[in-house]
Amino acid sequence: MDLTILNAVVAVVIAIAFAAANAAYLVLAERRGAGRIQRRPGPNVNLFGILQPPLDGIKLMTKQLVIPGGADKALFLVAPILAMAPAITSFVTIPFSDTIVAHSMNIGVLMIFAFASLGSFAILLAGWGSRNKYSVMASVRAVSQHIAYEIPMLITVTTIVMMTGTMNLKELALSQSGGILHWHIIPSLSSPLMPVSFLIFFICSLAETNRAPFDLAEAESELVAGFHTEYGSMGFGLFFMGEYAHIVIGASLITILFLGGWGCPLGLYPGVWWFLLKVYLLIFSFIWIRWTFPRTTVYGLLNLSWKILIPISLFNLLLTAGLLKVF
Repeated sequence: MDLTILNAVVAVVIAIAFAAANAAYLVLAERRGAGRIQRRPGPNVNLFGILQPPLDGIKLMTKQLVIPGGADKALFLVAPILAMAPAITSFVTIPFSDTIVAHSMNIGVLMIFAFASLGSFAILLAGWGSRNKYSVMASVRAVSQHIAYEIPMLITVTTIVMMTGTMNLKELALSQSGGILHWHIIPSLSSPLMPVSFLIFFICSLAETNRAPFDLAEAESELVAGFHTEYGSMGFGLFFMGEYAHIVIGASLITILFLGGWGCPLGLYPGVWWFLLKVYLLIFSFIWIRWTFPRTTVYGLLNLSWKILIPISLFNLLLTAGLLKVF
């Protein structure tokens, strides 16, 4: 077998294992975090819940996948795979340190956003293929939400790419080496509104991953379980794994674009441990927000993007372009 193909296969296998482990134990972290925040017990059996995720996985894998009568069988089966596969592929280009990256690409940022957009198709296919009115309504909500929030995310990324002159994720992280004062979250002469850009990107990451308070596609009080109402067994499991994989990818992008990647705040001893620490602190904030804030409304969700986030991100892009020209 060609060495390049072998490396690609090994990278995909590692990415699948990493995504599965994160999906399993981030669920446990979320359940225990929810219990702590809501002042109730979380999973405590099986060594404080440590064995709960693999047991849940075995239960899902041993269940039968039931296809509803009248559903489009092809779309119904393809949707969960399409929800998981792009997330796995995106892990391949994410640099965890200066040396730990499966495949460094000059257009790594563009590749991740291209694959992330396929998540909208997966949700739309799941809703339409299920032939369930609640699933269709949820998929329409999700697609409109993704379109609205991808725009300010891309504008914010364009601002950073314009500052650094590269779309390579590894080079974006290396451009912030030297300590916290060089991180893109800190205001500079050429871009004084970078903390605002960080906040916009963080909010959009919550919306893009369907996290509360932006989980309108899974509003249980209105739409049962949303676009995956008809899914059980590993069909539901793949949607679940895809959601948590996208959470890790979103936190990784925030870390690379704004928080110096694998760099130490003091500029000393950079390494993968700093990258993972930042990523999981961001994921902890995702969990904290989910179990603290109430779900917003559909119109409030869309108005926040179209009327507030997009104009602010556009203003920041134009301001940065002008200041880069001056300085």
